[in-house]
Amino acid sequence: MTLKEKMLSGQKVYGTMIRLQRNPAVVFYAKNAGLDFLMYDCEHGAFNFETLHDLFITGNAMGFPGLLRVAEPTKDWISRALDMGASGMLVPMTETAEQAREIVRWSKYAPIGERGFGTALAHSDYVIGGRHTDVMRANNDKVLSIAQIETRLGVDNAEAIAGTDGIDALLIGPNDLSIALGFPGELMHPVELEAIAHVAAACRKHGKGFGVHAGAAMHEKFSKDETFLMMQSDMDILDAGFRNIRKTLETME
Repeated sequence: MTLKEKMLSGQKVYGTMIRLQRNPAVVFYAKNAGLDFLMYDCEHGAFNFETLHDLFITGNAMGFPGLLRVAEPTKDWISRALDMGASGMLVPMTETAEQAREIVRWSKYAPIGERGFGTALAHSDYVIGGRHTDVMRANNDKVLSIAQIETRLGVDNAEAIAGTDGIDALLIGPNDLSIALGFPGELMHPVELEAIAHVAAACRKHGKGFGVHAGAAMHEKFSKDETFLMMQSDMDILDAGFRNIRKTLETME
C-alpha cells in the first residue's frame, strides 16, 4: 500500500519536516523510528536538486517516500521534483481553486493533468524503455498533490480547493495562518481553530486527506479529522537533543 492509498483509506500517516539534514542516512533514522514519510523543505530550506535526488532515491529503494515542499507551484519545481523521485509535493500559500488546478496540472499525468513524460528517470526506477501507460498510471496512483492552507483566502476557498480533482490533501500551516488572521503566534486562538475546523470539514466532505503541521496540542484538538500528520522539523529535533544533553549532565554535578 502506498502512502497515498494508506492516507485516503482513512489511516493516519506520520512525518516531519527536513530543512538541514542532507545525508541520506536521515532516511534510515526516520524509517527505523516508525515514521511514514519525510517532507523536505524548499520554501525555507536550501536544498538543491542533486541533493534531493539522492534523498528521494534512497527512500524509494527502502520503500520510504520523500515529499517536497516546493518554493512555488511551477512546472520547474513540481514536475522536476517528481522526475527526481519525489512521491509528492506540498505547495505553500494555496488560496484558490485555480491555483489548485495548476498544482494538479504539473503533478499528474494525463488524463488528470499535463505533466511531461521523461524516460528512464527516478520516477520509473531508471528502467529504459517507454512503458508510458504503466508509468503514467503508477505515478498518478502514487503521487500526493497537497495544497497548504495558510491564509484567510485559502480558508475561504477550502471547499473549492478540496473539491479539485487531483488534489489529494490539504495541510494547514498554522504559523502563517495565525499571522494572516491577525493573531501572530496564537496558534490556539479560537478564530484560528474555527478556520482549521472549516478546512477539515471541506476535506471530509470531498474525501481528501487533512492535516496540520503543528505541535501536540493542535494534533490532539483535530485528532479525529487528521490523516496526514506532521510535527516538528530536524531543527527542533536537534535543538531538543542538544538541550537534553546539557540538562542531563547538569543533574549529575
